[in-house]
Amino acid sequence: MTLNCCIIDDEPLALDLLESYVLKTPFLHLTGKYLGALQAMNELQTNDIDLIFLDIQMPGLNGLDFSRMIGEKTRIIFTTAFNQYALDSYKVNALDYLLKPISYPDFVQAASKALRWFEMVRRPSISAPMEPVTPLIPEASPVKEEIDSIFVKSDYKLIQIKLANILYIEGLKDYIKIYTEDEPKPLLSLMSMKSMEELLPSGRFMRVHRSYIVQVEKIKVIDRNRIVFGKAYIPISDSYKKEFAVFLNNRSL
Repeated sequence: MTLNCCIIDDEPLALDLLESYVLKTPFLHLTGKYLGALQAMNELQTNDIDLIFLDIQMPGLNGLDFSRMIGEKTRIIFTTAFNQYALDSYKVNALDYLLKPISYPDFVQAASKALRWFEMVRRPSISAPMEPVTPLIPEASPVKEEIDSIFVKSDYKLIQIKLANILYIEGLKDYIKIYTEDEPKPLLSLMSMKSMEELLPSGRFMRVHRSYIVQVEKIKVIDRNRIVFGKAYIPISDSYKKEFAVFLNNRSL
C-alpha cells in the first residue's frame, strides 16, 4: 500500500527536511508541500490525500483549526516545536504527534502507524451471506479476509486489542471506553465512536445506541430492551431498535 501525503509547514527548512524524509520512505508518495494551510486548501479539495504532516503554529490559519476542516478520509500527523499541543492533537483524533527537531527514525515510526491504520481500515471484511447460486462449473469461491485485531491509541501508545475479547464500546464525548473480557477496567482512548465503528467489522459489531457498540456474539441476556453484560445494562435506543429487532428475529425460535 502507498499513502498519498502532503506537508504543510511555514518554515522552509522544516518543509525541506520533511520532504527529504518522505522521498526516502517507500510507502509514501508526496503530492505537494505548502508554506501554509490556506495555500494548501484548494489543492486538498481536488487531490486525494491520505495523510498530512501538519505544523500547528502557522500564521493565518493554525494547524489545529485546519485539521477540523479536513474530511475523515484524510488523517493527520502533527509536527511542531511546542509540546503543549500534545493533548489538543488527540482531541482532533490525530494519528501521531512529532516534536521538532524530528529525526528520521521518529518520522518513520509515525508514518508506519499511519500505514497500519489505513491497512486496517481498507482491509475487506466478510460481508453478510447471500443466497447461494449454483455455478454451471463448480469452482472455489474466494473468502474475504476479516481482521482479528485493531490498534487503539491510549496514553500515547498504540495498543493491540483482539476483537474476540471485546464486549462493548461506550462513547463519552471525545473519548471511548473499550470493555473486554480479559481486563477488569476498560481501555480509554481519545477517539470518536464513528471512527471506531468504521474500524470494526459490521458483521460482528452493532451500534445499538449513540453511545454504545456491542459485539453481537457476546450478547447473553436481554432484559427489558437492555443488553446485560455483568452489572452493566446497555440501552437500545429508538434509532437502532429496528435493526436490532431484525438481528433478534434471525436468532430467535
